[in-house]
Amino acid sequence: MTAALPQAFVAEMAEQLGAELPAFLRSYEEPARRGLRLNPLKPLTDTAMAEGLGARVPWAADGFLLSAESQAGAHPLHEAGAWYLQEPCAMLPAEVLAVRPGETVLDLCSAPGGKATQLGAAMRGQGLLVCNEPVPSRAQVLSRNIERMGIVNALVVSAMPDVLAARWAEGFDAVLCDAPCSGEGMFRRVPESRAEWTPASPAGCAARQAEILDAAARLVRPGGRLVYATCTFNRTENADTVAAFLRRHPDYRAEAFSLPGIDAPEGQFTCWPHRLPGEGQFCALMRRDGEGTSALRRNPLPAPDRTAREALAAAVPDAPRETGVFAGALVAAPALPDLTGLRVLRCGLHLGAMKGKVFQPDHAWCVSALPPALPRVPLTEEAAYRYLAGEALPAETGSGLVLPAFGGLALGLGKISGGLMKNHYPKGLRRALRHN
Repeated sequence: MTAALPQAFVAEMAEQLGAELPAFLRSYEEPARRGLRLNPLKPLTDTAMAEGLGARVPWAADGFLLSAESQAGAHPLHEAGAWYLQEPCAMLPAEVLAVRPGETVLDLCSAPGGKATQLGAAMRGQGLLVCNEPVPSRAQVLSRNIERMGIVNALVVSAMPDVLAARWAEGFDAVLCDAPCSGEGMFRRVPESRAEWTPASPAGCAARQAEILDAAARLVRPGGRLVYATCTFNRTENADTVAAFLRRHPDYRAEAFSLPGIDAPEGQFTCWPHRLPGEGQFCALMRRDGEGTSALRRNPLPAPDRTAREALAAAVPDAPRETGVFAGALVAAPALPDLTGLRVLRCGLHLGAMKGKVFQPDHAWCVSALPPALPRVPLTEEAAYRYLAGEALPAETGSGLVLPAFGGLALGLGKISGGLMKNHYPKGLRRALRHN
């Protein structure tokens, strides 16, 4: 039995919504709205391959509504990074931040990666995207989604926001702070979250949000942008938290924004489920006074030795020439900040590593937006499901390293020998997906 909405929450919503309260409460009798964001880094030739795709999300360039029955999350093209399942209103904060190719961008509380991969898609592989998640287990999920969506210019770290603020002050053109919150916007999609909410939840979350925002303020360069977002409705965590931040930081000011279907002349906007096709989301845009450029000091990675360079070129003749070594792997990465002492999960594009005297391409490179120029082996849908489950597949022709592909997108790496394509899909990712 679904828990009822908390009475204290309903009372707060009555104060905020007035005559709209009945419409708001009726929205909880309807199914939660689903969304899907196509990945422009891996464009599909036929968007109909995304099962259950509906109308476009007005405020998100690549966003679509998704039917309640869609199994798009269990499709091979989901694993290939063709799309990301994302609630429609959750697409708003990254759109408001409006990042551009070549910028230095930070997503401060990034897991599981919906907004981070949206930022990465907008950056088109140019500039530096730092994705941080303080909880290590959640950071691993984040890193996997960065890999799956093919983003080549991301650095994934796991640190507390104040640690990064002390190290990388004024280092970013744009910072997204999607802060942990009381989650009132999840009450329809995740009904069990209602039982976890208490009348004290908003104030407790607001105290933590203030600390995170103060760290975020130090990370934005003069003239840079800061977006604060939550998936909750109450004033304490939203408008009041923004107002208190602006009082503590007089060098910041609210900035109006407008997108199709969204108008925020005061620089903040709340998505309500009875007004828009989505769940709960709050978003505020602020800009730091002054003018400046990123103060992030960059350091080149150590260069690979001659043996590694030659082995890379022999395995993949079109491999990037600007490579470095990180944690024993060859990577292609933008110039990076000081990483000493930080937990780093992903550093640019992982190209691969030496296996004895032979270079072995990494799964991340194979499924990136810039995959190696290896022969592609088109798979049927049935064969794609079998590959993702870890099976070896028959191969009538060819030999050596290949890219098994479905729908025009590489799924990973294989090696053909003796009429069989051996499966190099990472064992930790293998799973049996739903298929007809």
